[in-house]
Amino acid sequence: MNFFQQNRSPKPGNRRKRPNFISNVLWMYLLVALCLVGLYYFQDSSQTREVDWTDFEKTALAGEISKIYVYPQNGVAEGILTKEGAKKLKFNTDSGLDGDMKIKTTIPSSDAVQKKIDIWNETLKEENKPAIVINYQKDSEIMKLLVYLLPTALIIFFFIFMSRRMGTGAGGGGIFNVGKSKALVFDKNNGTNVTFKDVAGLAEAKVEIEEIVEFLKNPQRYTELGAKIPRGALLVGPPGTGKTLLAKAVAGEANVPFLSMSGSDFVEMFVGVGAARVRDLFKQAKEKAPCIVFIDEIDAVGRARGKNPNMGSNDERENTLNQMLTEMDGFQSNNGVICLAATNRADMLDKALLRPGRFDRQIYVDLPELSDRVEIFNVHLRNIKVNSHLDVEQLARQTQGFSGADIANVCNEAALIAARNNKDAVDWDDFMAAIDRIVGGMEKKSRIITNDEKYSIATHEAGHATITWMLQYGNPLVKVTIVPRGRALGAAWYAPEERQIIPTQALLDTMCGLLAGRAAEELFTGQIGTGASDDLERCTKIARSLVLVYGMSDKLPNINYNDSSGQDMGFTKPYSEQTAEIIDSEVKRIVNEQYERAKEILRKYAAQHNQIRDMLIEKEVIYHDDVEKILGKRQWKSRTDEIIEINKKMDEEKESSKKNKVIDITPEEVDDNSVNNSYDDVDDPGTPPPFNPSENK
Repeated sequence: MNFFQQNRSPKPGNRRKRPNFISNVLWMYLLVALCLVGLYYFQDSSQTREVDWTDFEKTALAGEISKIYVYPQNGVAEGILTKEGAKKLKFNTDSGLDGDMKIKTTIPSSDAVQKKIDIWNETLKEENKPAIVINYQKDSEIMKLLVYLLPTALIIFFFIFMSRRMGTGAGGGGIFNVGKSKALVFDKNNGTNVTFKDVAGLAEAKVEIEEIVEFLKNPQRYTELGAKIPRGALLVGPPGTGKTLLAKAVAGEANVPFLSMSGSDFVEMFVGVGAARVRDLFKQAKEKAPCIVFIDEIDAVGRARGKNPNMGSNDERENTLNQMLTEMDGFQSNNGVICLAATNRADMLDKALLRPGRFDRQIYVDLPELSDRVEIFNVHLRNIKVNSHLDVEQLARQTQGFSGADIANVCNEAALIAARNNKDAVDWDDFMAAIDRIVGGMEKKSRIITNDEKYSIATHEAGHATITWMLQYGNPLVKVTIVPRGRALGAAWYAPEERQIIPTQALLDTMCGLLAGRAAEELFTGQIGTGASDDLERCTKIARSLVLVYGMSDKLPNINYNDSSGQDMGFTKPYSEQTAEIIDSEVKRIVNEQYERAKEILRKYAAQHNQIRDMLIEKEVIYHDDVEKILGKRQWKSRTDEIIEINKKMDEEKESSKKNKVIDITPEEVDDNSVNNSYDDVDDPGTPPPFNPSENK
């Protein structure tokens, strides 16, 4: 299945106001300036030296003190020195400070100081020296309080200010609200612009999702019959197939609040934050019920418990998962709250999370089939000016294995290529160039290749083309090129078949086709090169899957050593050393057999191979029709052609049924024995090792 998604900006009500960075900086500068001004006005610019009472008295009797300030509460006296006194006591008179130079001492009592100063003044009067002026100072309680509390108050103010600014910038409301959920809320007045019309392909998934929306709109229709509304649905599928877009369509279609959150939003550096955010999320959902809660990439917090090698330490992720399990289906009921979640790794999720009552349904969003890709192309091409003669169905056939995101990228890339070439509309060549660029990369026109290297590359690619053409399960050939793209010196482009069940011979034919390039090099050039490294890697993976996963080995039949849950950390092997030796020998045997098979086919069709090679050297790019002229038509019909024929027959039957008159048949006229509803239980064989549309060297 695939989907179409437009980049639309959210409504003004949905935008969270972002903090202005410039205003934050101005506030910081203003705070620093206020601190500097306060330091300037409150600092004491005078020079002070502490002395004992005896030295203080000697200085006063010498006439070197002009004024004395007495602080009775502190028991301190300060004497303002004259210039002669400051020089005598070696004060720095050239420092440029405007403050006084003074000495400070501890007094016995204020009465004793007054008597002493009276005696000093009488002595100074006899010596014709100026008298000392005495002032009694009383400290201000407010100033003392400010001196002690102002630094603490500034620190507290700075901490609150910074925490608020940080919280606003992160969208979480500050460090004190770290346990609040970060869910985006969409409702009737603030919804998304994506609807089910923007979702193309895989009608079955849309039907199940539309049912969930219908449950919330008309719950009485189902509860009157005793049915219970499903608690949740899990969207499972490969990346790019449109799981998140399907959830956006639900938010756009449903007339109920929609809370969206990512699995990674529950993860935080503080302990217990994940569980707190889960509680807050479901608290909001209960208050807004009926509503929908969507958790994207739920595997970030929903992995199976007890499988992580954390050495017995507390796992914050497990605490978050436990809280999520309790909130979804615990003692407290969540009536009216439906949970949607999306992941591409359902095998990693905890079994308790997948049980009915939490996620009642698992909706599989697979890669699109041929008809789905046609719909997806039609949706993406709505806003692109294309050539009127563009064959959309042929485009869909050229993009087997592409997801919805890949098709969107193809359409956008084709439009960019057409604009770069100053075209009025996007045509077929632009789409082919876009597919080539996405799969293989940009052409390396500046790369210099010698004639010997060109001959070797052409021999290699001609080997791939010849072998796959002659094999029953070989993928249909699109084109062969020896023009360097990306890291590849040449490539054979195929349209991979969309098989539901892959037989053993199909895997063996794939391996034979991968080894054909090296086999051609050995037969027709007498030496092998490093260009087949990618082919060998993919071939070895398929051979190991034959033995370890699919149980197709002669010596180890019907045995699967693969851990589909993904919990095997790789520290131990599920088989003995003797079995490991058998596995290695079987993998070598299978690979060697297919290599010899490839060489045998190439010997049989050596003349045709050489013609393809020479044509490649001359044209650099050859297509399906060119190969067909040399090798003739393929003996086997591709599965894609069979699907097209089946679809055409179904369409014809629908049209003919519309023309016929509708005949009412009563239930008694139906023979129960004439209907055979038997189904064969066939397990999904799983996805074999990835086989890209191109074979890059």
